[in-house]
Amino acid sequence: MKPLKIINLIFSLILGGMLIYGGFDKFSKQMPAPTEVVVKAQKFQDIEQHSTLQKILYINGLQQTNYFWQFLGVMQIVCGLLIISQVFTLFGAIMAFPIVINIFFFHLFLEFDEPLELLKVAGLLAINCWLIIAARKQLKPIIYQPEKLTLI
Repeated sequence: MKPLKIINLIFSLILGGMLIYGGFDKFSKQMPAPTEVVVKAQKFQDIEQHSTLQKILYINGLQQTNYFWQFLGVMQIVCGLLIISQVFTLFGAIMAFPIVINIFFFHLFLEFDEPLELLKVAGLLAINCWLIIAARKQLKPIIYQPEKLTLI
């Protein structure tokens, strides 16, 4: 096996595994009731704990929709399985990109006080980008179609 194929395999297993883990994690905890969220948020009203309040409101807001948190979990599992399959890796990496970049931005803007988490998620974003760029030859005919540029 070529070293590049081994690297791609390792990266797809890492990214796919983390997405599957994160997806199942969304179903492992009980959804809080709206009153519980309000009580929890009121504990962090201080200015010093503003970022904690933002995280609580953001995550619990997604959970309170009664569909989006679960949808996100299902999509993470589906994308992870596609990436690990080695047949649909590119499709899974493209589908996972908006999810991974959103997770990265969450850690960058709302959890900047945890630099190790940010580095871990930045690594996952880099792996996601790597998997897409590594398959650029497959993407070129989809993205660049010069025959479509001709005027009628």
